[in-house]
Amino acid sequence: MKASVKLILITFIAINMTMCNTKQNDKALTTTKQVESFDWLLGNWKRTNEEKGKETFENWIKISNIEYSGIGFTLQNKDTVSKEFMKILETNGKWNLLVKVSDEQEFIKFDMSEIKEDKFDCKNDSLDFPKLIRYWKNGNRINALVSGDSLNLSFEFERIE
Repeated sequence: MKASVKLILITFIAINMTMCNTKQNDKALTTTKQVESFDWLLGNWKRTNEEKGKETFENWIKISNIEYSGIGFTLQNKDTVSKEFMKILETNGKWNLLVKVSDEQEFIKFDMSEIKEDKFDCKNDSLDFPKLIRYWKNGNRINALVSGDSLNLSFEFERIE
């Protein structure tokens, strides 16, 4: 009887140690493989630092866990003077920002070079402008920077309903 109690106790300890190791390994995998989310970008936004006489808006929706869609447009005297279509898309484990202005046929691809919880940077060094597009959350607002070799454009947006 003593031998069988020892065997049960050793078996119980071995199973318990295996379960603890599995939980630690699962936790390590969870912390190293972070799922990116751009949900902080969702909604309707109005630019607060636009030049007088113009209004600029961005609207973002989530299509799926690997695709977001945005549209940006500027109004002047209630006429649309510019419009761009944007996508944030994961392909083969890599995130990209795709941008297309209304007079172009194809989307231009920007590779995401940095992704954080509430910020991302996208680059395309083959272009003169823009080479870098950066978005970040700033409290209840979002900011964007569009820059090239000699030009930097700063955008500040507040949420609208």
